[in-house]
Parts: sequence; C-alpha cells; structure tokens
Amino acid sequence: MSDIRVVIADDHTIVREGLKQLLTSDPTLRVVGEARDGHEVMQCVRTLDFDVLVLDLSMPGKGGLELIKQVKIEKPAARVLVLSMHQEHQYAVRAIRLGASGYLTKESASAELINALHRIAAGGAYITPEVGEQLVLSAMPRGDRAPHESLSDREFQVLRMLVDGVSVSDIASRINLSVKTISTHKARLMQKLGVTTTTELLRYAMEHSLTGPPAR
Repeated sequence: MSDIRVVIADDHTIVREGLKQLLTSDPTLRVVGEARDGHEVMQCVRTLDFDVLVLDLSMPGKGGLELIKQVKIEKPAARVLVLSMHQEHQYAVRAIRLGASGYLTKESASAELINALHRIAAGGAYITPEVGEQLVLSAMPRGDRAPHESLSDREFQVLRMLVDGVSVSDIASRINLSVKTISTHKARLMQKLGVTTTTELLRYAMEHSLTGPPAR
C-alpha cells in the first residue's frame, strides 16, 4: 500500500506534535506539511501534494468552516478530516455539507483517527452514526428544527464569536469584513434565534450546547 500523505492544521504546537507522534504508529501514514493558521493552510493546499488535510475548526484568521469551503474551491479533490473540540453535531453537519469527508472530536481514540484517515484517503467518508442521522434529518422538511440550524455558515461563525465575547469590531477585523456587515449578520442571526439581547443570546447558546472552544 502506498503512503497516505497528511497535512496537519492546528494552531497549537503541542497538538500538531502529538498528532505526528500518533501517526508514526502506522508506517503507511506520512506527515508532509503543517499549518498554524488559515493562511498557512492555503499555502499547503496550493504547494503540497497530499491525500488528507486534518483540520482544526478553531483556527486563527479564517474560521474552519470558511477554510473548508475555500480548500474545496481551490482544490476540489482535496480530502478533509475535521478534528475539533466541538461536540455539537451542528458543527459536523455544516462541515460535511461544505465538503469535509469526515469529522472527529479530539477526544476520539487514536485508533479511530487512523481508521478515519485510511477510509477518507481511499475515497470514503468517516462520520459517527449520530452525525449521519443529523445529516439525514437536516435534509428532510421538518417544522421542529432548532432555530440555529437555519443560520448561514457566516451567521453561525459570527454567533460563535459573539458567544465567546468577541466584539463586533474585533470580529470584523479577524475575518476581514466591515463592521457594518458584521452588525447586519448579528441582527439577522438574533432575529432568526428570536433573541433581542446579548444575555438572551448567551442563554440560547448554552441551552443548545453552542458554547465551548473559541470559534476564531
């Protein structure tokens, strides 16, 4: 079997080193590149030959969901495995819809990660039964869908950053959009969620398990 070439994208050096050490347990897996932020991810995509990109959702600069979209636009054949701290299925569903081939949380067993890499490199997909169920349900017309499921990917990204306590002006700076545009996204997402204050927004996020590691 030929080597499976892997690029690891995570802003934490200790995580990248840990993943590299883990992958050495399988002689068919070879790390050919690393990235610490969205800019370096796209550099790897444009300059390296690889089979699977292991991508953390919470990257500095562009959000992970936006990165998946850009990676698939520039390199449609690229296979992406999301490795995230987020337990909420909503993140996984959105990642898969944007073109990711798999989604694992960082609490997953090492054997599961290696299995996922092999399956994705072979052209398959790797998702949990729970995420698979959510994908099916999200494709069905339902009247009981949670309000946050109707948010666009950008609105969802802004929601996560607002919940993390990031100001509108800082969000605009981080994702290279105008303050006016971010304010519009904020107004629309709050209307969709049926909330009118930041306190209500935080309460909604906690009730639906949308809080957690920063969505930078």
